[in-house]
Amino acid sequence: MSLLVRVNIALVVVFAIGATITGLVCRSILTRDAEREIRSEAELMIDGALAVRDYTSSEIAPLLREQMQARFLPQSIPFYAATEHFLRLHASRPDYSYQEATLNPTDPRDRATDWQSDIIQRFRDDPTAREFSGERDTPMGRSLYLAKPIRASSECLECHGTAASAPPTLIARYGSSNGFGWKPGDVIGAQVVSVPVAAAAARAKRALRAFLGSLAAVFVALLLIVNLVLYYLVVRPVRRMAQIADRVSVGDSSAPQFSTGGGAEIAALARAFNRMRTSLDKALKLLEGRS
Repeated sequence: MSLLVRVNIALVVVFAIGATITGLVCRSILTRDAEREIRSEAELMIDGALAVRDYTSSEIAPLLREQMQARFLPQSIPFYAATEHFLRLHASRPDYSYQEATLNPTDPRDRATDWQSDIIQRFRDDPTAREFSGERDTPMGRSLYLAKPIRASSECLECHGTAASAPPTLIARYGSSNGFGWKPGDVIGAQVVSVPVAAAAARAKRALRAFLGSLAAVFVALLLIVNLVLYYLVVRPVRRMAQIADRVSVGDSSAPQFSTGGGAEIAALARAFNRMRTSLDKALKLLEGRS
């Protein structure tokens, strides 16, 4: 097996080991980055909902207070405003969703599904919990969900304490069967956002493939350079020296001197061979003179 083949095999093995380790490390880093990106999107949606609720409560509700005496306007309710805001987002991005899921809602569309009810129950079982998150399969693909508890405040109880104390316009719109009996501080629902995992995961995979492809291209270029350097500085000079040595070994005095081209070590070896050849020539001439 030639020197170049052995060097190439050694380099390929080293590259394979290094690329595997590097790929695993990069995949781990990119996966964590994708998870942070997805979670950041979910937190941004929660913060956006809170901003809409706060704006509605402080800016919209006061403007509609007088009209609410004659007709119930859900646009003045922070929950309704946040939900409507994200329903419009959901229309253009169906894989993103937001819901203020409630166990006993006034508006039936806010009723929690089975898995959302489980989350709300977890908040009730653990009053210190501020959020829960996880992944679940949906018709749109795998999604990350982030949930934060909704607790009944004194403002909520103005409409949701008892049916008898609720505004007549509310009763006229939604009836008196649902959305009542809330108590201060009780967890009555959860803000739940769902963010798709596929997009961030696909970006991470593309980045990993691009990195590994670039790494492979660099390795091929390096392998080519190493082969050229070895061939011109080591392999070719050694082959020439071997050919000259063969001719000298059979007594061919017309063989040229060993070339001192190539690397420093090869040049030193050639000079040593030339000195040895000169010494042998002198020794042969002495023997011939004595005979």
